Amino acid sequence: MFTAEKTNNKIPAKPSWLKIKLPKGENYLKVKNIVHKNSLSTICQSGHCPNMGECWDLGTATFMILGNICTRNCTFCNVNSGTPIEPDTQEPMRIAEAVQLMQLKHCVVTSVTRDDLEDKGSMIWSMTIRKIKELNPGTTIEVLIPDMKDDLTAIKRIFNEKPDIISHNMETVERLYKTVRPQANYQRSLHQIRISNESGHTTKSGFMVGIGEADNEVFELIMHLKESGLDILTIGQYLQPSKEHHPVIEYIRPEKFELYKIFALENGINTVVSSPLVRSSYHSEQHLLKNELTDNLL
Repeated sequence: MFTAEKTNNKIPAKPSWLKIKLPKGENYLKVKNIVHKNSLSTICQSGHCPNMGECWDLGTATFMILGNICTRNCTFCNVNSGTPIEPDTQEPMRIAEAVQLMQLKHCVVTSVTRDDLEDKGSMIWSMTIRKIKELNPGTTIEVLIPDMKDDLTAIKRIFNEKPDIISHNMETVERLYKTVRPQANYQRSLHQIRISNESGHTTKSGFMVGIGEADNEVFELIMHLKESGLDILTIGQYLQPSKEHHPVIEYIRPEKFELYKIFALENGINTVVSSPLVRSSYHSEQHLLKNELTDNLL
């Protein structure tokens, strides 16, 4: 358990620029109904995403496969951890049908981490991408995948399905991995981004700020991402899901987000989205279009 007292920091009051839009609208209810009827999980719900109301009202959602229980216990994440159930082989088709019902031009799929599985969940990943393509040939696909413990066979199984974007989030700076992502590895995550780039895929990653990092550590992380061949970067404010999670150390002002964005762009990352409420899949279809435009200009 994390508390403000344990870190000797008083949790700051939430500033005005972090106002969240409440869920509403006809499309929001339509998406909610599709998710419920198809027995789907979304990271929007599991992660308490602040943009869920806006995104669902626009008819978009980020689907989460392989159940809703993670084998890891990251201190920032609201997804339940524990012993997951066996993978559902019907899930890929339900995801594909939901994409079809929502008439998505771009879809995002993520998953819990399944260190318990020999294939790290890559078979279900592969089936999901394939089924989406079969039912929705005009839909672009972004996959936000775990590190899979650097299992190259599992990772390449996903590469072989040729999604349009391969995303893997760094989440935070290297120094904070032991407390924020204790079962992950900073260099392993960078390696995954590097091999995604080397395989010819458009690569994407994201991280949070306000969790105790220093500016020089943020700049170092950005440079490591650039050196790993990253194309698209998202930077957002960490928001504490509950008192049981790592506390917010600081609410970063919008001007600082702009500074990070300028630094990343000036150092060669094609597409950068950086502001307090940004999350990795927020307006992700625009990230793909913007990155393709930038590539065409180079």
